[in-house]
Formats: sequence, C-alpha cells, structure tokens
Amino acid sequence: MRAVDVRGGTGPATTLYIDDQTPLPTPKPADAIVKIKAFGLNRMDLLQREGKYPVPPQAPKTLGVEFSGTIHKAAEKGEIDFKEGDEVFGLAYGGAYAEYVAVSTHMLIHKPKELSWEEAAGVPETWITATQAMYLVGEFAPGKSILWHAGASSVSISGIQLSRTDKASAIYVTAGSQEKIDFCVKELGATAGFNYKTQDWSAEILKATDGKGVDVIVDFVGGNYFQGNLNAAARDGRVVLLGNMGGATVPKDVNIAPLLLKRIRYEGSTLRSRDEDYQGKLRNTLVEHALPKFIDGCYKVFVEKVMPWEKVVEAHQLLESNQTKGKIICTIS
Repeated sequence: MRAVDVRGGTGPATTLYIDDQTPLPTPKPADAIVKIKAFGLNRMDLLQREGKYPVPPQAPKTLGVEFSGTIHKAAEKGEIDFKEGDEVFGLAYGGAYAEYVAVSTHMLIHKPKELSWEEAAGVPETWITATQAMYLVGEFAPGKSILWHAGASSVSISGIQLSRTDKASAIYVTAGSQEKIDFCVKELGATAGFNYKTQDWSAEILKATDGKGVDVIVDFVGGNYFQGNLNAAARDGRVVLLGNMGGATVPKDVNIAPLLLKRIRYEGSTLRSRDEDYQGKLRNTLVEHALPKFIDGCYKVFVEKVMPWEKVVEAHQLLESNQTKGKIICTIS
C-alpha cells in the first residue's frame, strides 16, 4: 500500500514522501482494517517526524492517529456492530497517514451523514483530548470558569464549545493575534481573550475575575507559562498540562508559593500512551455526549484547510507556521 514516510527516519517537513512499498498493516483479533478517506494533522505528528515524540510500542512507524474511512475488513473478535463497508472515523495509536490502518474497534465511531469525511477526520484526537483534559483531569463542572491557552488550536476550539454548552461561568483564551482572539470570542463564544504577545495575560485574567482567578486552566505551552498559570489559577484550581510548546524548563525565579497557598493541583496528561480501555471510555463519552451535538449542528468541526495527501509537506509546513484556526486535513483519493 501507499503511506507517508520520512526519508532517513526523522527530519524536517521536506523529508516527507509517499512510499508505495509500505506493507499492509497486520491486525490483532479485535482490530478492523479501515480504508482511509481522510486524516487529520496534529502537533504530535510534527514532533514524531523530528524524532522528538515517545511513540507507544504498539504504534507503527507511520505518522497519524485520527482518520475517517470505510471498514475494509471487519475484526475477528471486536465490537460486533462494525461491519465491512461501514463508514467510520476513529483514533489509532499510529498509521493514519496511509491507505489502510489497523485499529481497535473500541476506538471506532460510526460516521453520521451530517459530517463530511474531512470533518469526521478532525474529530477524534482533538475532541477526545479536550474531553479528557476538561473533565477527567481538570474536574470541570457547570458553573466553573476555564482558561484555554492556544485558543485557536483545534483542541481548544473543541474545549471552548464543550465549556459553553456545559455552562461554564466564564471562558477565557490566550492567543497570539487579535484575529484569533476575535475568532474565539465571536465565533466560538468565549467570554474574553488576551494576546500573549502584547499583554500580561495572567494579570488580565486576575483583573477580569476580580482577583479570584480561574478554576481550570488547560495549557499546551509549558515552562514559560508555569508562573502565569500559578498566578491565574483560583483557589483549589486545576492546571492541566498537555504540551511543552514553549519549552520544558521553567525560569529560575519562579515563585511556587501560590501552588501551596491556593491549593493548586498541577497535572500533566497524555492520550496516545493510554491503554485501549481508557481510550475506549473516552470514545464512549464522545459518542454519548458530543456526537448528538455534531448531528444537530450545535458543535462544529472547524477545518482550516483540506489538502490532497500528495501535499503533505505543505500541510506540515502550514501547521508549523502557527497561523491556523482549526484542523488541517489531508484526503486520499
């Protein structure tokens, strides 16, 4: 089959190419083989391409974790309601940048007709990650306030919509341009946004909340935001760390007193390294609570650009530019 590979094993976006001699995936008994129509790009793909991401041992070397397509071969022992020819989307440990992927039926979802192939491919990783961060780790509940860093990122776009429909008392975002802030506020329904390039966002959060701070913070930036997160968190606040885009070390003069005095819980979390049972529970949550809202139009998948997979180099370069608002999707003809 054909699959995207990296010349030399790791490298910049320009080392990506389509290898037409890639072996077909070998499924486990509970795996289905899905013929892929579209796949979504994620920042972990960029890190994996560069050799900077700890790939789970069960994952193939091929990039990609989220996709949409049709079941080419049903699983021998998996969930019985997934049959050959079914239209599905789902989350894999890897291998989605390819014509075929082997994936556990526990991580498949039947694609509703209301979602296009491109939209469906942009749901699994981002919406499941947002659900995990917000509820399982951040312990969000209606009436709490929440801050989503990187507000125009796909995970935060999902999280803002979840926060809005689950009655957050206030939804704040940070972003690097007024255009992105306006998008989060006017399009998605965030309460307010702050430009991290021109504003002291943690001070602005405290002003907006009369000094109280926010109950839940979801952060992808890491070290550079550590102090700001401690300052902006409310008493008994939760800070969920999902990435280290701004570096993995904190400044030398960090004051950790708020961690103690405000009883803050600061917790890191990943999704890809979790076992199938854990991921399956999150899939069930997505199906039960979010999927109906995709069908009735309450939730929207924001797709920045759709590109044929022959332009995967350009797709990676676009994601690296940090200029996007929403998903980049590649289609396989």
